[in-house]
Parts: sequence; structure tokens; C-alpha cells
Amino acid sequence: MNIVAANADSVAISVSSAATRIGATPILHEIDLSLPSARWTSIVGPNGAGKSTLLRAMAGLLPTAGRVLLQGRPLGEWTARARACQLAWLGQGESGGDDLTAYDVTLLGRLPHRSWLAPASSTDHAAVARALHETQVWHLRDRRLGDLSGGERQRVLLARALAVEAPVLLMDEPLAHLDPPHQSDWLAIVRRRVSAGDTVVSVLHELSVALQADDLLIVRDGRIVHHGPCADPTTHAALQAAFDNRITIHALQGGWVALPRAPREKAIHAD
Repeated sequence: MNIVAANADSVAISVSSAATRIGATPILHEIDLSLPSARWTSIVGPNGAGKSTLLRAMAGLLPTAGRVLLQGRPLGEWTARARACQLAWLGQGESGGDDLTAYDVTLLGRLPHRSWLAPASSTDHAAVARALHETQVWHLRDRRLGDLSGGERQRVLLARALAVEAPVLLMDEPLAHLDPPHQSDWLAIVRRRVSAGDTVVSVLHELSVALQADDLLIVRDGRIVHHGPCADPTTHAALQAAFDNRITIHALQGGWVALPRAPREKAIHAD
């Protein structure tokens, strides 16, 4: 298994001997990893591999044996408010308050930066405006979240996460309901954030999008089977193997795409 090297001073999130179970069922098994700062890491793997569980463990949203460090400090040593300023979260299928306007939903992302019951500041409103413009939903700011389409809703929830302006951004299936042009817009947002020094970790089913990340973290059966640069041939081989060689990786316009391999037809034998 290839491991991405990371200087201790440049590690955004590290996990040591992490294990998680849901009820009596073990989901993650002795996970060890370090995610470098200012890089985009995509987590991929077959259905049920434990991808979302791993991301939630990194965010401190699940009871997890072992140790999770955010910027070198154990998660438990952060206050909830301080951690929320440093780590923004976009979950899968999240609700955001259907009766709230898109603007007010996005403004929720600024709560960690304000004292209890303090009104939003000009800095908060500026961050909300930037996030709504960046996700191209400024024109929807006065619409109720519950009245929006699935794609519009997802972009507002992304704006809420961006409005936090945290140096670490974790996203679980952020492309849900987004059409191809808005998937391209999401890619541009991620690249801008990483270029500015932020760290992005995403769980993606869209393998061709995931292959545009800096690094790929491949999970199968609750274990990390590979962690390496997306351009590395060993990463491509590990990705194909994780999907039982039912996909193939091809070069395309300076990047990589994952295509399904045609299933072999079973021979039919006459009696």
C-alpha cells in the first residue's frame, strides 16, 4: 500500500488505530492515515466500504476507538466552537431548515465565529455573500430552502460550508444532485480553496472526478487498501482492484477517467 508522505507540521488530519462499530457491527478496522495540508484527498471505494463512516470519524461525529488529530491536536481537546471554526462539514443528504431562506441557511455557517446570541457582523454578511456568489445561488438568497430543486439545495448547503471559511473542509457526496456543469463549478471551487492553502477531503462515487484530486484514499471492507497520488500507476491499479477489475483507468486530456469494463457474458450450454 502506497502512503502519502506528510511532514508532521503540514498534516491537517491524522488517524491512529481508529476503529468504529455501528451497534455490534464493526465498520472501520484499525485505520492509520495522515492527510497533508493544502491538498485535496478523495476517498473512494465500493458500496459499504466504510467511506462515509471514515469521514464522519475524522470530523468527530462518531464514537471512535483510537486517536484522531486535527492540526496536531486530539479532537477532544478542541472546544466545539474552536473545532467548528477550523473544520467545516458538508454531510450526505443533510437537512438545512426548509423554512429558512437560502441566505439564512448560509449564515448558519458563521455561527462558530459569533458569541452566543450576538448578531451577525459585517464580516459574517460578507462571507455569506462570497459563498453564495461562489456557488452561483446569490439570486436564490430570498427563496426558502424547501422550495429549491435538489441541485439548488445542494449548492446552498455547500455555500453554508464555505461560509465557515475553515482551513479544513470535509464533504460527503458533495456532487449529489449536481448536473455536469455544476460539478465542474464544484471542482473549480475545490481547486481555488486548495491553492489558497486549505485542505479538502471528499467522499465521491464519481470516480472520474475523484481522480482529479491530488491524492486518492481507497477503502474496502473498512480498511485502507491504498493511499497515493492520483497520477501514480499503482493508485490506478489499486483502484481497479478495489472494484474487482470491473473498471479501467484511461488518460484523457492530461487527466484520468474511470470507465466500466463490459461484463463477461456467461457461456450458455445446451443440454
